[in-house]
Amino acid sequence: MSAAREFFERCHDLLHIVADQEPEIARAADWFARSILKGRLVQVFGSGHSRIMVEEMWPRYGSFPGFHPIVELSLTFHNAAVGPNGQRQAMFLENVGGLAARILRNFALKKGDTALVVSSSGCNRVAIEMAEGFGKRGMKVVAIVSLAHAKASRSNDPRGRKLMDFADLVLDTGAPVGDSMVRIPGLATPVSPGSTVGGCMLVNAIKAEVAARLTRAGKPPKVITAGAVVGAAKSAALFESAYDEYARMMARLYAEPGAR
Repeated sequence: MSAAREFFERCHDLLHIVADQEPEIARAADWFARSILKGRLVQVFGSGHSRIMVEEMWPRYGSFPGFHPIVELSLTFHNAAVGPNGQRQAMFLENVGGLAARILRNFALKKGDTALVVSSSGCNRVAIEMAEGFGKRGMKVVAIVSLAHAKASRSNDPRGRKLMDFADLVLDTGAPVGDSMVRIPGLATPVSPGSTVGGCMLVNAIKAEVAARLTRAGKPPKVITAGAVVGAAKSAALFESAYDEYARMMARLYAEPGAR
């Protein structure tokens, strides 16, 4: 089997693991749709490469207002790798206690709101404290982790707690311990991670289920759609209306910063 074929086979396994969580995906979509129907944003957070799943939710083609990607550049800027804004600093900062509280201080979060926190290991302190902070505000928290990897990893939280401990619902990307899925003969360590593959399947399955619920409720979402699908004029109108709606939702989120 070629290395590429092995990766494809492992991704096929991830598909089954994700698909088997359809009841849990539906539960997350129920919670998120209720938030959006009330005019509230679903808070979405991830540091490091988990940012990929955060931005997969919004804004991009096939997405719609209702999800608020919390992206801290100090925790997610990967271009430099070394030197200023390098990975050493980002990996250090994602385990600094108290940073989550400073992030959450910016927003008017309310009891009954919902959140999605993504962390492959479930062990980084900022992700753990973000989920804990959401929960303390009376919010439902959904976590996306690589469950096998999270269980095998040591938490960076001084209490030994992990992201799963502060989640009302846990979804599994299906990625293995260590994340990487392909073994190369003569190479001591595996390559080609799977958490992003599984994570992107999960968030887009949730997105589809939320869209279905909003539509059934008589509030079909304003989906950002390419001109090749709906024509240039309609595409431009959808972009503008989606961004306008998101701006109105964001105004509520900033209305009372620090609200408890």
